[in-house]
Amino acid sequence: MVQDAPVEVAHVGEVEPGTTKKFILQVDGREVECFVVNYGGGLFAYVNRCRHVPMTMDWIENQFLTEDGRYILCATHGAAYEPESGECIFGPPCGKVLDRVPLTIAGDRVLAHRPLEDET
Repeated sequence: MVQDAPVEVAHVGEVEPGTTKKFILQVDGREVECFVVNYGGGLFAYVNRCRHVPMTMDWIENQFLTEDGRYILCATHGAAYEPESGECIFGPPCGKVLDRVPLTIAGDRVLAHRPLEDET
């Protein structure tokens, strides 16, 4: 089953700068764990799966950012991804990009849409 309808994952202002929030999307009949990050006041969302080895990236529940808040970090491999683009700039999958989850704002709701799988 393809998920066509967007899913509410947060309210505007709920995910503060420098924080993240996990959520689940139903995609083709399976649950896909994702997360939204507020980086510099902008919201970005990705599938919670490292591009080096397909496993979740947070080793502490809902902790995705480096200590300084500059990068999304895979706790298993140490790969660092740019929050705005999802591109890996350090670590084994360098140059690959996290699967992005498009977001839209409707009133005070943050809505997530079907993930865009990257080909790189």
